[in-house]
Amino acid sequence: MSDFPDPVAAGLARGWRVLDAGASERPEHIECDVAIVGSGAGGAISAAVLAGSGLRVVVIEEGPLRSSRDFNMLESQAYPQLYQESAARKTSDKAINILQGRCVGGSTTVNWTSSFRTPPATLEYWQRHYGLSSFGVEQLAPWFEQLERYLSVEPWMMPVNANNDILLRGGQRLGIAVGTVPRNVRRCLDLGYCGMGCPANRKAAMLDTAIPAALERGATLLTRARATRLVMNAGQAKSLEIDWLDETGLRPSGRRSSVSARHFVLSGGAINTPALLLRSKAPDPHSLTGRRTFLHPTVVSAAAFPQRVDGYQGAPQVYYSDHFLERDAIDGPVGYKLEVAPLHPVLTATILQGFGREHAERMRNFTHTNALIALLRDGFHPECPGGTVKLHDDGSPVLDYPLTDFLFEGARRALLSMAEIQFAAGAHTVYPIHEMALGYSSWSLTKAAIMALPMKPHLTRVVSAHVMGGCPLSADERTGLVGPDARHRHLENVSIHDASIFPTSLGTNPQLTIFALCARASATLARQLTGRVPDPLA
Repeated sequence: MSDFPDPVAAGLARGWRVLDAGASERPEHIECDVAIVGSGAGGAISAAVLAGSGLRVVVIEEGPLRSSRDFNMLESQAYPQLYQESAARKTSDKAINILQGRCVGGSTTVNWTSSFRTPPATLEYWQRHYGLSSFGVEQLAPWFEQLERYLSVEPWMMPVNANNDILLRGGQRLGIAVGTVPRNVRRCLDLGYCGMGCPANRKAAMLDTAIPAALERGATLLTRARATRLVMNAGQAKSLEIDWLDETGLRPSGRRSSVSARHFVLSGGAINTPALLLRSKAPDPHSLTGRRTFLHPTVVSAAAFPQRVDGYQGAPQVYYSDHFLERDAIDGPVGYKLEVAPLHPVLTATILQGFGREHAERMRNFTHTNALIALLRDGFHPECPGGTVKLHDDGSPVLDYPLTDFLFEGARRALLSMAEIQFAAGAHTVYPIHEMALGYSSWSLTKAAIMALPMKPHLTRVVSAHVMGGCPLSADERTGLVGPDARHRHLENVSIHDASIFPTSLGTNPQLTIFALCARASATLARQLTGRVPDPLA
């Protein structure tokens, strides 16, 4: 892929202001108008808008700056370099594996590009339960439209790989509505390795759009720099303490700096942002920080087909179904969104159950294997209140997320739905991903087996790539750490621009919602700080 130009390398050659932990000299103190913690979906969009408004912006990113010249489509390199905890971040009881980006661009650098607007039912729920009257479909539509243009979000129109076609084919045979996924890509080469960073710069992620825009407008980017604590006084954040990381990019090197700013924007994501506030002992009279953190707990069904599936090739997610979200009331039994998961050897091997010969046999069928996933919509019912971000003794974050019987009832229904679709699409064996499940050769055998499986943590395999909540929006300070403008209620010069502000989960992939809400909040903040109306993403 070296024949493709690298816009990051070109920008660095032009003099972008990027300071890495490995630099020989690092200032002890930095001053700016706005300090942004995190460079993912919320932080990068905020940086582009605020820098474009003439403000001096510094972006602090814990992960490294990697670009197309570094993306080799190798799992062995991508996971340790680009993901939180080498793609092995887990909940406190180790029952859920969480995939999150940890690099410039955050999860947008490594996600599968699915770009959905916030479901209307979710927005209506927010308006009804959290008083967010300005978060309706009509009020947010202009922001979604602008971000969709900026990030080239369109339904996928190219030929579809066999892995995705299974969801379409099975859904059609069962009368289950299947839609086409909107994706943020530009002249995509259909490689299928989006989760390892695009080696051809065809993903319209933050690394290729908002981050370069912010740097071209004079922003400064600090990399391998961990935001450890806000220093506060009289209801304001005065400075941010930074630990520069060592050559591994994991541990503090012993060198520190501080950043002073008129305003601080926290965009570290729905685990790291609450953790920073907890480490800082930020005021929180209603004990909301880190609570009601949601995951879209996700269960998996694998299936073997007579023909090759080659799930590692082609656009990773092209078809989806909201049939099981729309069938029941949003605050009723847990609904779930069905999608297709791309398959690469290491990730597949860690998800498939079994040991020794049994596991080896399933991996021998790798090229004939399909995987469907079901994203459970948490946060809308009293029996799925989400989890809580807490701190280890060393200050690092961990998410405590109880898996309730209510959620497991939805997981069982989801495994049944996916297995039936896979058999309808021609599978000869279905493997519900559960430690006590076997491979089953018919729908009737699979149905009976799934109904008998004990649905418990560590037995039912649960994963997630969507972390939301923990610093919720609300019109009422008793239920919202931040107000509708995304400003912290108890720290005058702190805003939160990431998925942690969601008061529930979404019921769909979150990146486009993060982009839209944070672009709007950043435009408001820019106007408050400059007195001018910004052109947010010119």
